[in-house]
Amino acid sequence: MIDGGDTAWLLTSSALVLLMTLPALGLFYAGLVQAKNILSVLIQCIALTALISLLWYAGVYSEAFSGHGALIGDMNAAMLGHLSRSAVHPGTRIPESVFVMFQMTFAVITPALMIGAYAERMRFGPVLIFSGLWLVFVYAPVTHWVWGGGWLAARGVMDFAGGIVVHVTAGVSALMIAWMLGPREGYPSALRPPHAPWMVMVGASLLWVGWFGFNAGSALAAGADAGMTMLATHLSAATATLTWIVIERVNFGKSSLVGAVTGSVAGLAAITPAAGYVGPTAAIVIGLTASLVCYGAVLIVKRRLRVDDALDVLGVHGVGGALGTLLLPFLVSFGPGGVSLSRPVFAQFLVQLEGVLSVAVWSALATFIIVKLIAIAVGLRVDQRVEIQGLDFALHGETGYNVE
Repeated sequence: MIDGGDTAWLLTSSALVLLMTLPALGLFYAGLVQAKNILSVLIQCIALTALISLLWYAGVYSEAFSGHGALIGDMNAAMLGHLSRSAVHPGTRIPESVFVMFQMTFAVITPALMIGAYAERMRFGPVLIFSGLWLVFVYAPVTHWVWGGGWLAARGVMDFAGGIVVHVTAGVSALMIAWMLGPREGYPSALRPPHAPWMVMVGASLLWVGWFGFNAGSALAAGADAGMTMLATHLSAATATLTWIVIERVNFGKSSLVGAVTGSVAGLAAITPAAGYVGPTAAIVIGLTASLVCYGAVLIVKRRLRVDDALDVLGVHGVGGALGTLLLPFLVSFGPGGVSLSRPVFAQFLVQLEGVLSVAVWSALATFIIVKLIAIAVGLRVDQRVEIQGLDFALHGETGYNVE
């Protein structure tokens, strides 16, 4: 039977996760780019929300969550033809319609995260084409593998809210497309700093709040699991924020606002796969480790690999999600409030490692093929004149700031 409390919580969580894209991610990314590109980021966020929502209805939900195949679902739920008003999602006390909507918001934000990798240099049309194809060939299969009863679920992989499904897929794919596109004009010596750090902080703050729906909503019920998940999420983010502040203080003698909120997001990404399994003390350990590791990962991508992942999607989301996934088996029993593993710790770690590596390889390979095909068919990148002028006016006929 449908439970009113559970349903109310999942309705609220769906709204919170949608808030993470509209407007949280949009503001976060818009503040990080140059002023001449602010609207290009915002329109990509809202356009992807609309596109992904309709693709989810058309067949991607069915691809992810129907059938019993090891690799992909069937199309029995295409166009939500399986859905009746009173249908209850199996294993829960919430309506099937609410589950469809909740998972739709995850599908929306995952390709939107990659906007940060190709910001300020990719044409609007190819952004939509790439995101739609990526949803079908990367996000939906991986979702089925982990959450839809696929082969990783059968292996026993633990991913409570998307460390693998969301962050590893988006992070690895972001690195691939950033590498294939090439760097922005003037990278790395002539790039300007974020044009509006205050906007970055507002977006990150909304992400933090929205993440409660993302993680605690994944309990699919309003109960003890949701409560512990929310607490773990908050403590990890808080710890990671302070850790990043200290890192910058030690390295540069001062702490930046952009750095602080980057730490927040790193802590949120890292706790995502573990949030429903660990207690508060373990969450603090994850937050601390996330800032240390993600800070180093950002430097490696930019300085060693010399890939212009413009807004650090791999270094923060990809590495953070993978880190939390791999730390999970060692921390479920660290302090009170965690769950019990069904197998020895190291055996579970190997399953987690298999999940991260297999999804990373598939994400990289599929993204490479998709980007190559789009580049051949219609091209990807704006020309140098447009990049210098700014995407806002050149592609959309508007500017973010009209100062006379």
